[in-house]
Amino acid sequence: MTLLIWLTVIDIVLLIAGLAFYLFWVGSLLSRIAGNLEEAAETVRTIDGHAKLIGPGVEHINRTGGVVAGALPLLYGMAEGVVKGSTAPTVDTSVQPPVNKPASGTRRSRLHETVGYTPGDLATTR
Repeated sequence: MTLLIWLTVIDIVLLIAGLAFYLFWVGSLLSRIAGNLEEAAETVRTIDGHAKLIGPGVEHINRTGGVVAGALPLLYGMAEGVVKGSTAPTVDTSVQPPVNKPASGTRRSRLHETVGYTPGDLATTR
């Protein structure tokens, strides 16, 4: 019976040691996360301070943007008048632009040959 008792005690000691190591590891991770969160909080406070300084300027920019947005329909109408008054160039649609080809030439796949297919087979079967 003493062997069984000793094995049980050793098993319990190993379990407690494993849990202690796990808790130490989790604690170190949590302390690192806490440090990162503290740095992030400082960054957020800095951004908030900058935003408080910029706030009045943004209101002025928004007012100016509203004036510009109100003038856009008038500017659009004037631009259409300018386009209508100009002579539109005529484009010859009968001439097709040349097709761009790669400098290395066209590539030929050998995958068809491996399965016994040639592209001409499809045209002859239809």
